[in-house]
Amino acid sequence: MTTADRPTRRPLRRAAAVMIAATLAATGCTSGSSSDEDSSDSSTASNGSAEACAAAGGGTPVTGAPGTGTDGAPEIGTGYRTGMSAVTTSEYSVATANPLATEAACAVLRDGGTAADALVTAQTVLGLVEPQSSGIGGGAFLMYLDGETGELQAYDGRETAPASATGDYLRYVDDVPPTDRPANLGAPVPDARSSGRAVGVPGAVRLLDRVHADHGRTAWRDLLDPAVRLADDGFPIGERMASSIAGSAPQLALDPPSAAYFLEPDGSPKSAGTVLTNPAMAKTLGAIATDGADAFYTGSIAQSIVDAVADTTAGRTAGRLTLDDLASYRVIDRDPVCGDYREAVVCGMPGPSSGGIAVAQTLGILSAFDLAQYPPRGTEVDGGVPDPRAAHLIAEAERLAYADRDKYVADPDFIPLPGGSPDALLDPDYLRSRAATIDPGRSMGTAVAGDFGPVPMSSYRGPESGTSHIVVADRDGDVASMTTTVESAFGSFHMTEGFLLNNQLTDFSASPDGPDGPVANRVEPGKRPRSSMAPTVVFDRDEDGGRGDVRLVTGSPGGSAIIQYVVKNLVAMLDWGLDPQQAVSMVNVGASNSPTTNVGGEHPAIDTANDGANDPLVQGLRERGHQVSLADQTSGSSALVRTETGWSGGADPRREGTVAGG
Repeated sequence: MTTADRPTRRPLRRAAAVMIAATLAATGCTSGSSSDEDSSDSSTASNGSAEACAAAGGGTPVTGAPGTGTDGAPEIGTGYRTGMSAVTTSEYSVATANPLATEAACAVLRDGGTAADALVTAQTVLGLVEPQSSGIGGGAFLMYLDGETGELQAYDGRETAPASATGDYLRYVDDVPPTDRPANLGAPVPDARSSGRAVGVPGAVRLLDRVHADHGRTAWRDLLDPAVRLADDGFPIGERMASSIAGSAPQLALDPPSAAYFLEPDGSPKSAGTVLTNPAMAKTLGAIATDGADAFYTGSIAQSIVDAVADTTAGRTAGRLTLDDLASYRVIDRDPVCGDYREAVVCGMPGPSSGGIAVAQTLGILSAFDLAQYPPRGTEVDGGVPDPRAAHLIAEAERLAYADRDKYVADPDFIPLPGGSPDALLDPDYLRSRAATIDPGRSMGTAVAGDFGPVPMSSYRGPESGTSHIVVADRDGDVASMTTTVESAFGSFHMTEGFLLNNQLTDFSASPDGPDGPVANRVEPGKRPRSSMAPTVVFDRDEDGGRGDVRLVTGSPGGSAIIQYVVKNLVAMLDWGLDPQQAVSMVNVGASNSPTTNVGGEHPAIDTANDGANDPLVQGLRERGHQVSLADQTSGSSALVRTETGWSGGADPRREGTVAGG
């Protein structure tokens, strides 16, 4: 039996199952994230038309010129859409970073699919329409709540290093040899990221196949049809994708398949509005539709991946990925990381992502402070601006969390956490002691990691780059939060069979050793590089202090700054009562473990003139000793909040995302 013909694992559930035909006849989808002028049409409940699932964007045209973000978020910035409003729906909702993906996923939900089904469609479409951020050649982390059983699952679909990789895999062409033979100890060419050494075994396809087997209802083949049709019929290049192509054109030109797809014959970047077709991707997805994930990890597609990684065109250094590496890839079930915050239970992704632990640590530290007394100003317009007193406390808590993250967190199958689990890092007494080191009037600049005794690990921050995010809630009560990535914009620039390959291994430390011992996040065979991805599901706290009903789901792309974006979203909703659109629209502010605090200069409420000399938030932080960066923050947050009548959703105005539902 082929994958396309296999029976779905889950029957239609509860009374909604037998009534689904009648429900669909009366229900459409709403979409948008609308400007004030049209919010009466697009941010209310369904209008009864299936056409309403078409993603309509929202907000006024972007403001500001494209730019480059900073502090772990180096994707091209594309400005800011003003005037976006939350989208309310009654039964189901989805938000993605691109209108075409939102439209396709909403149609799956409208037609009775589960959140797992919608994820499959959303990801395969995103791989076409924003290949600079995610795709089947990358990996993902997923938090999935089964509405019927109440089980919360953490799926680890992170890429892995080849079995032949060594600690010097990213910094030398050859390994450090025995003394009896010479070796090339030069750096990979043209650099680690653009060489074959950057490519890890992709995990996204295996993850999608697995979550569909666990929680899907719609036939697998049907879920890939929208992406296959887009690949065959074509789609127009969006503004954000066009900006990314222009920014990466010299690197794309070095890979013949990438150059042929993204560049004009004269080498100039293809522009916004150009219609792209991708028959190779349609063929690849057709094979996966018929034979499931095995079609990707074995056979001709797997061989093409191996060949692309080994390709030495333009003098590139080859990687060592093998067919065995691909065939042996497995998704790992992890235990979610959960912590209390105010009257909620916040659950996120464990290692090898540092996101769940760092977010939980930051919130645990912030529990010592009454942030509600420092609400943001101007929340009715684009989410408003944080109070400098609150922004200071948030940034300081993040510095402390990043210090621990940089030193201790890596793939837990290789590097155990202090005490062997997240418990020591999340111990309430420990977090209170960390909070006591914060001076409300002065920044600490750079934090020191907590002391857990003789742990022989050296700190490593490292680069992280672009990603995408999807949040879904279906009519059965399932919710999903998935962060998905090819790492940097366009990954490794290597393209094969219609899709780009990741450069995820550059999330490892290129050097296996630091000044005070081995680096936890060093390269090792089969290891998964540390991430900052933080897909998050939040629950009400029940009478016994445990998890009650789901309250909200959120996450963001943005490299190592993801932790900051998710913390901002959660504080905005849980402390200040903002709706999800206000939360994701609000000024991005936060810090990793450095003296620099980020204030998103792309936000229209921030006065960037004279380096923020007249901006109250910027000056309030500088008065407390912060070095403030006003570089664009290229987040792409999304959030869904459960309401008494359904769901309320928001999509980040810094990208092209939309919310839709019914």
